Amino acid sequence: MPHGGKRNGSGRTPLPESQKKIAKTIYITSTQHDDIEKYAQGTSFSEKCIDLISTQIERRKRSKNREVTFIDLFAGLGGVRLGFENAFREKGFEPKCVFSSEIKDYAIKAYKKYYKDTEVSGDITQIPATDIEDFDFLLAGFPCQPFSAAGLQLGFEDTRGTLFFEIERILKEKKPYGFLLENVEGLINHDGGRTLSIIASHLKQLNYFVSYRLIDSKYFGLAQSRKRVYIVGTRDAHISLDNFEERTAVLGDILDHNLSTVDSSFTRMLFKHFTPEEVVGKAIKDKRGGSDNIHSWEIGLKGETTPEQAELLNLLLRERRRKKWAAEIGIDWMDGMPLTEKQIATFYPKENLHEFLDELVDMGYLTLEYPRKKEKNRRVPDETKPKGYNIVTGKLSFEFTKILDPTDLAPTLVAMDVSHLGIIDNGGLRRLSIREGQRLFGYPEDYDLSFLKESEAFDLLGNTVCVPVIKAISERMAEIYKA
Repeated sequence: MPHGGKRNGSGRTPLPESQKKIAKTIYITSTQHDDIEKYAQGTSFSEKCIDLISTQIERRKRSKNREVTFIDLFAGLGGVRLGFENAFREKGFEPKCVFSSEIKDYAIKAYKKYYKDTEVSGDITQIPATDIEDFDFLLAGFPCQPFSAAGLQLGFEDTRGTLFFEIERILKEKKPYGFLLENVEGLINHDGGRTLSIIASHLKQLNYFVSYRLIDSKYFGLAQSRKRVYIVGTRDAHISLDNFEERTAVLGDILDHNLSTVDSSFTRMLFKHFTPEEVVGKAIKDKRGGSDNIHSWEIGLKGETTPEQAELLNLLLRERRRKKWAAEIGIDWMDGMPLTEKQIATFYPKENLHEFLDELVDMGYLTLEYPRKKEKNRRVPDETKPKGYNIVTGKLSFEFTKILDPTDLAPTLVAMDVSHLGIIDNGGLRRLSIREGQRLFGYPEDYDLSFLKESEAFDLLGNTVCVPVIKAISERMAEIYKA
């Protein structure tokens, strides 16, 4: 066999003509030279010049082509998309969604119905980035659940195993111009702030200018206080998340009137003891005292109580929070401990106290239980200690837990308890309507959720974004994009 010669397939692959470099001579001042060295990215002077030239060419292209493309991940109701599209349209762009992803079936139904999209992709973890069309912006209100246990283990060591990783891998592969991400308030302090710091670090490593801020929706014309973390980034500029124009609203601005009220044993007992006007703004729960709370024994929910019984229950409600009892029992303090009959007698001396307490146990207002001790980050009954008396009913045990005040803000809507929020209407009590819930997030009147079950609609709303906040942030992104 002869030796020598060029082997078939050996050597470098020839570059296409469009990628071959051409030698050119340019003349610049010393000031320009210094600016290039200071502000451009690259390891050599040539790379830095190319960086600046490419950036400016992209800007000029954008000023000619007004279409802006984006993808919508963990789409839900499409609230991030809605705010983004509205902002960019007002700035003269034509936004185009080239890919969306969501796994919840009734979210997909609502999304398709409003956006008229024929296709919503499923689980993003199963979709290669190469299957996604090129785009300019990535939008994602990514779920917070992956972070919930990190602080108890090794923290956010890297992004693998979390849904943020899906965002990172797509950004790394597709290299879009920018992104807008939203997450829960708890991300700010999760794992001592380390989780958010690592997320920002990973995004910066992908050559993005990254900004993040905790923002409250109540300053954006919404009648709901909802604090969320917003993270934005672009290829060539920081987006300021400070000093937005403030607009305020109250619940009464978005309420409908003369809707059907609830007639139940709970509402009948409530209005037997209080007028509709007296319950406005009140919380209905047994774990806290104060003038803003109504307790189950005040409406006879488990049977009518005597003034003496109500007095004891109100005293016990406060005393069970005092740290001196934990020291006396020999346990770690917790907010709401069971107190023994002996301890109760110190602040409520009464003949036949034992029978008096047991009667409240029989009625269901008190329970007899062991105090709890800490064990592996959990509270478990300590059966070595004497049993004590404690308040029974938790917050979600009542049909309604909060009667909203039309002159105030709504609390942060959470999917699990939004159905327990009440509105005084027609001299009675009703639940917040789906339409009113949508208004609290800034959704337009033509966004229809009436075809869903109420539980499905409020589950989606409890996890959606505040559209006016997204729009305000997106306006700033659009300004940078068209510059």
